[in-house]
Amino acid sequence: MNYVLPFFSLSMFTIVGVLLILSTGSEASIGVNYGTLANNLPPPQQVAEFLLHSTVINRIRLFDTDPQILQAFANTGIAVTVTVPNDQIPHLTNLSSAKQWISDHIQPHFPSTNIIRILVGNEVISTADHLLIRTLIPAMQSLHTALVSASLHRRIQISTPHSLGTLTNSTPPSSAKFRRGYDAQVLKPLLSFLRSTSSPFVVNPYPFFGYSIETLDFALFRPNPGLFDQHTKLLYTNMLDAQLDSVYSAMDKLGFSDVEIVIGEIGWPSEGDIDQIGVDVDTAAEFNKNLIARVDSGTGTPLMPNRTFETYIFALFNENLKSGPTSERNFGIFRSDLTPIYDIGILRPTFRSSDPVYNPRSPVRGSSSKRWCVTKAGAETVALQRNIDYVCGLGLDCRPINEGGLCYLPNTVKAHSKYAMNLYYQTMEKHEFDCDFDNTGEITTIDPSYGNCEYQAN
Repeated sequence: MNYVLPFFSLSMFTIVGVLLILSTGSEASIGVNYGTLANNLPPPQQVAEFLLHSTVINRIRLFDTDPQILQAFANTGIAVTVTVPNDQIPHLTNLSSAKQWISDHIQPHFPSTNIIRILVGNEVISTADHLLIRTLIPAMQSLHTALVSASLHRRIQISTPHSLGTLTNSTPPSSAKFRRGYDAQVLKPLLSFLRSTSSPFVVNPYPFFGYSIETLDFALFRPNPGLFDQHTKLLYTNMLDAQLDSVYSAMDKLGFSDVEIVIGEIGWPSEGDIDQIGVDVDTAAEFNKNLIARVDSGTGTPLMPNRTFETYIFALFNENLKSGPTSERNFGIFRSDLTPIYDIGILRPTFRSSDPVYNPRSPVRGSSSKRWCVTKAGAETVALQRNIDYVCGLGLDCRPINEGGLCYLPNTVKAHSKYAMNLYYQTMEKHEFDCDFDNTGEITTIDPSYGNCEYQAN
């Protein structure tokens, strides 16, 4: 995120703002940017468990490749996007360096950590650094070749985020195009690379940094007069739709309307400087709630109808070490104790706001004599999958962990294995060896049930 970057105007509406993967379909996934410029954040392992068990968030974006965080998300199934810092880009044009980078930062964690994408730099074009711009695409190509060498290119995408300052003439959205000097020389070969590798185009826009008093309702998805595009005869009722269609129009003019769009960050701060209008907890909650509702609606945009949007909200936590205005440090949706700053509907029903970390329903239900079989921390995914195959292969009732079942979510090997192992343990004589599973299981007195997912206990 860089609030000082140039924006493009859309008549009286300045367009800026979301990580989204645009795709056809009916279900959107909620992701979050996990920034770490703070000195009061909880340990990564605690964050991973919280996201997995207490929220519906199923993907995160990191701004580096912090090994502690990557390890914390191992065996959770949560999709992870990592980032190559800008200053490393020139170095990675060398293939041997790119292979070493993949070997050092990706392979030690994959596939136990579900790394799905590598972002090379952040808003490189907007830096106006000619060395970075010149080496950006060669570095992306080298990293992709390194992934091919490691047989990871079908599992991990390569892309790079851009600010919407790369656009011009975006009033109305149908007239948007990329800035001269960058369109043919940089963005066309970049889009060609993305198409050839089935990777998305990533943008980092922010309605917050482009709104005015007059356009606040337009930015917040509130009722407003809207913006009418005379060329397409389409009406835009919110800033997000106009942003996305402006990006789409610019890509279409270069012949790349088929490349998926990923929007890197979107959010609204809950606190700002005293002279800022529309910066408070209620407005931040309103914006993110309306954003999720819009994304989940499946209506898409005027130029891209019937699309759902995989959305990465900025950000997971407030970051008290960031510089700049007050708002820069207050984009978080959770406090450092993992309680929500405001509720936007992403918490699971079992989460209790008084609890900093998810705590399954334990002694409240049943007596202390009850026992459950669960997975041991650190158990390998391959071993846990064997447990599922074994238990369900015996003909025991595994329907709750099948798609659509009450215990299907979270859809991870660890969660499904825990249910299956307990099912076997309860069905057998409940001896300790019935929960051994080659040393991947352990007995607990804490009920692992959650929501409508009931773990059997005889």
